[in-house]
Amino acid sequence: MRAPLSWLREYVDLPASETGRAVAARLISAGLEVETVEQTGAGLKGPLIVGKVLAIEELTEFKKPIRYCQVDVGSANGTGEPQNIICGATNFAVGDKVVVILPGGVLPGGFEIGSRKTYGRLSEGMICSERELGMGEDHDGIMVLPPEHEVGTDAIELLQLVDEVLDIAVTPDRGYCLSMRGLARETATAYGVPLRDPALLDVPAPNAQGYAVSVSDPLGCDRFTARTVAGLRPDAVSPIWLRRRLQKAGMRPVSLPVDVTNYVMLELGQPLHAYDRSRVDGPIGVRRAEQGEKLTTLDGTDRALDPEDLVITDNRGPIGLAGVMGGAETEIAHGTDGGEAAGARPTSDVVIEAAHFDSVAVARTARRHRLSSEASRRFERGVDPEAAAAAAQRTVDLLVLLGGGTAEPGVTEIRTPSGPRTIKMAAGHPDRVAGVRYGREIVVRRLQQVGCDVYGEVATGGTTRGADGEEELTVTVPSWRPDLTDPNDLAEEVIRLEGYENLPSTLPRPLPGRGLTERQRLHRRVGRALAGAGFVETQSYPFLGEAALDGLGLDADDFRRTTVRLVNPLSDEEPGLRTTLLPGLLAALRRNLGRGSQDGEHLALFETGLVFLPREGAGSVAERLPVDARPSAERLAGQDAALPAQPRHAAVVLAGARERSGWWGKGRPAGWADAVEAARTVAREAGAELTVESAQFAPWHPGRCAALHVTLNGERVLVGHAGELHPRALKALGLPQRTCAMELDLDAVARAGGASVAAPEVSTYPVATQDVALVVDASVPAAEVEQALRSGAGRLLESLRLFDVFTGEQLGAGRKSLAYALRFRAADRTLKAEEATAARDAAVAAAVERTGAELRS
Repeated sequence: MRAPLSWLREYVDLPASETGRAVAARLISAGLEVETVEQTGAGLKGPLIVGKVLAIEELTEFKKPIRYCQVDVGSANGTGEPQNIICGATNFAVGDKVVVILPGGVLPGGFEIGSRKTYGRLSEGMICSERELGMGEDHDGIMVLPPEHEVGTDAIELLQLVDEVLDIAVTPDRGYCLSMRGLARETATAYGVPLRDPALLDVPAPNAQGYAVSVSDPLGCDRFTARTVAGLRPDAVSPIWLRRRLQKAGMRPVSLPVDVTNYVMLELGQPLHAYDRSRVDGPIGVRRAEQGEKLTTLDGTDRALDPEDLVITDNRGPIGLAGVMGGAETEIAHGTDGGEAAGARPTSDVVIEAAHFDSVAVARTARRHRLSSEASRRFERGVDPEAAAAAAQRTVDLLVLLGGGTAEPGVTEIRTPSGPRTIKMAAGHPDRVAGVRYGREIVVRRLQQVGCDVYGEVATGGTTRGADGEEELTVTVPSWRPDLTDPNDLAEEVIRLEGYENLPSTLPRPLPGRGLTERQRLHRRVGRALAGAGFVETQSYPFLGEAALDGLGLDADDFRRTTVRLVNPLSDEEPGLRTTLLPGLLAALRRNLGRGSQDGEHLALFETGLVFLPREGAGSVAERLPVDARPSAERLAGQDAALPAQPRHAAVVLAGARERSGWWGKGRPAGWADAVEAARTVAREAGAELTVESAQFAPWHPGRCAALHVTLNGERVLVGHAGELHPRALKALGLPQRTCAMELDLDAVARAGGASVAAPEVSTYPVATQDVALVVDASVPAAEVEQALRSGAGRLLESLRLFDVFTGEQLGAGRKSLAYALRFRAADRTLKAEEATAARDAAVAAAVERTGAELRS
């Protein structure tokens, strides 16, 4: 909402010296979001005056129209003689009043004006357009003023060019601030001065002579006021002051009837619509659309209506989308001023609609048709239903005053009976919410400033006590505040008006022994370890669609395709909760590659987050629990049963060069082993031992995929996979060749690792290293051979590392050689060579027995 300070001063007596920034600071303190304070006319310097065109000489020797004009500027130039000015616009004639800036003046943007010779003539100033004056973007021609303005009048004051405009971001719960009336109320409260409410008008009572209106959906439209103005002058145009206020508020002037309805909407917050009475066929109706009905709206778009759409009708059918946009059939015709009905006979009789529509119905219609308007923005956030009659009266008054029309005596008003909303609140409730002692007097005063009627000891002289002996206030909420629905809303109003900045800063005092859980500590350790290994953390949206799973190449019966679907997803293309972290990570990898990462540059990303897996047999819908009491244990258990399983996963993706080439040597591309090592890094932080075996699992390459297992309660449990992604998946996702990935169940790894990670024992005695090479069948996993070596080597074995894998003709077909380095050390002595050799031989014997290995000479 753009609010000119000059307009705001009409309703609030602000100090004359108060600037827009000072007002903005007060409003921000009251809880409004003032984004900017715009200085209109900044840098503008006169003389800028009203001139009258006396003569025009067309200079035809140039390729474009050039006119040499004589303009009467009165005594503004010090001589009283006409001013000679070159101008390229052709939309004005002799006798027209125009805006002239004389030499020495400066236009907005620092554009200085002087006398200069151009097109063979001396030009002494400039005739201005709206854009050159900073009034708008209209640069099609010169700004022509109404004839009643005197020559020599100061145009800076006439056009209200110098002003301050507050640009306020209105939150959804503060819809009343989408009007000057609402902002003036907040400003008056912030300064502690009275408010001149523009809605306090004398409104005639409804009668039987008004325009016929029928409302068949009282829930969708609980208030409809119709007034008629006849005999508008065909040449009536909006005065400068009205046009300027619309422009400063960010709206484009169109014609007098349209401008007046827009002006009243900005002033009072009540959207209005004006119909050309000659183009309305019969009574006006309000109902839901019927199947197959269509409507051409004012923007020229043909729209197929939905049965849920609330529409305005006449005898022909729909003539407008209620609360969103009117129809082209009944558009106001405004002759040569432009618009859809340009060229038609100007409208002389108008029917004014001021109605109150259901906010949910308007919001859904606007989103359904992708049609957001100034009216729909206000109805969505809540419009004061009691302001409809006053807004209609204000519109009638302005049309009669500015357009020479006559207000017909008929007044139509259809109302659905409804009483005021009341809320009972303990007088000390705001004190408990804020942790500050306000007292009953301040609470009542602040609520009354908001517009509430408060009944209690202060308001009535009597005392009403709650069940616990505390005084209870009965608060009647004003009609323009539909967001006030419970005691906490009222407490918020007291707190914000007293000033958020006055709330003391207090730190919570945790109980002894509280801190991060073991799961949280593991989460942080894993993040630090992967970051230390060169990975960059990303956070992805937890939403998933079939397209992402198709890109991974998952089978139709893959368990990851069974997702928990959202009832109201943010995107129809991603209606489910993720069952794997890979789609989000791979999308981030693709985005980085597409936004400047060079080909071959190393990219390594990781994410830890929840996945959502439907529980077997769980098909119940979560119950909507009451908020007035704590739910029972049975109901809470039912809620938990309806939720999906949510294990925490860890995943990485890699592409490009894992080691860059340079003067130090040749680089190395990222490979499947790097993905496996990332999994080992995660497992080490959890204190778990991973077993790695070859596997086939989408979306990994069948020959470069590893299955990751841990031992849990004596059983081997599959916790994830790592390796190089399948070429088909890489092509479908637009990723580079040899892209690798890893994903594992971090919760399962944590359970296998037990409690906190034990620090390694450090021995001061030297290590004894023994190397062995074992020949096994190619189908035997290296992890199985490693496990056998560890079990046979005994407690002297400090570490074991696979440092070479060899295949060749000398080994025979289907055979491979695995070379291991075994490090032996004792904690209390230096090992003898015989002890290290015996431990190595025991390790080899265990491997021979369990895997059929042969010692390679």
